Amino acid sequence: MTVLTAILEARTGQQLAANREWRVETVLKPLLRDLGIDSIEALAGAAQRSSDIGDRVADALLNQESSFFRDAAVFDMVAEAVEGIHAEQPRRRPRIWSAGCSFGQEPLSLAMLFDEKWVGRTTMTPEIVATDVSDIALARARSGRYSQFEIQRGLPIRRMVRWFESEGDAWVANPELVRRIAFRPMNLVSDPLPIGRFDVILCRNVLLYLNAELRRTAFERFATVIRPGGVLVLGAGETVIGQTEAFRPSARYRGLYEPSHGVP
Repeated sequence: MTVLTAILEARTGQQLAANREWRVETVLKPLLRDLGIDSIEALAGAAQRSSDIGDRVADALLNQESSFFRDAAVFDMVAEAVEGIHAEQPRRRPRIWSAGCSFGQEPLSLAMLFDEKWVGRTTMTPEIVATDVSDIALARARSGRYSQFEIQRGLPIRRMVRWFESEGDAWVANPELVRRIAFRPMNLVSDPLPIGRFDVILCRNVLLYLNAELRRTAFERFATVIRPGGVLVLGAGETVIGQTEAFRPSARYRGLYEPSHGVP
């Protein structure tokens, strides 16, 4: 078990808390079947010998829990922040980064939201960049393909009908919607940052899996690419307080965070 969780941390920076180690055997069962390996111990040995198997183990252990419009109030706050930022600089197209985008529900939700709110402003709807450490998750996100269960989680029927087509037992996003998002592979603490600066960075329920040092590194990296006046969005159980000096609670948007110092 220790070998497998160490592989996860080495490849992604994420740690598996002791009280969640029960997940390991459950989430690795499909990989065991796929590889024809009969035990967790044998899989650990194979992962040490094969970089490809190690990558697949790390990918399987990542928590890719997500849903459309997860915590709907957060999306309302993001929309309010982007509207405020755009009002101050109307000639500049807003930019949003969804960091740790999992299977794509968050960036797709953002694309739907701003299409609805900014009708008639198609050339100025926010640019959305979405990144994840998992190539498998990104492939799912780019496909825009979701199960009936996934499509029903947080997505009202009117949006489902507007933006998705039924294909057998799956629902597939309109290609035009998917094209509005630039999906990129990225490890938050080690890979090169996306080019340019962002008005909003969403990194929800990702940093809690990193140790304190790597969280500080991630916050410092975010601070270098967020514009003055921009906002950082974290998960409901996450905060910058006591974690970093790079961000502070936003004075304008309750529950969001702003860079502590303007970036020249």
